[in-house]
Amino acid sequence: MVVGFADKKFTIRMADTFGTRFRGLMGEEKLPEGEGLLLKGCSAIHCCFMKFPIDVIYLDAQNRVLAVETVKPWHAGMIRRGVKNILEVNRGEAEGIKAGDEMEMDL
Repeated sequence: MVVGFADKKFTIRMADTFGTRFRGLMGEEKLPEGEGLLLKGCSAIHCCFMKFPIDVIYLDAQNRVLAVETVKPWHAGMIRRGVKNILEVNRGEAEGIKAGDEMEMDL
């Protein structure tokens, strides 16, 4: 599946069960450039057992961006109201994405 924000596009994997959300990116060396992990039905993240920092894009129920932040290994993301889905991408790849932007799916 492909998702995008204006001029940025990501090929994503979906994490939509407890097990896939719990595992997330733990144990992986890195994400390939331009790829991401979409955590469906998830409102917060942590980077315990992670080997690399990620950009975290917090989305509401309509897939509008609520916030974007970088989270380092062994740190937790900020708790945010209204978050329904989260997109994780490589650090730096969310540059230019801001609150209010809409994520489009299957571009």
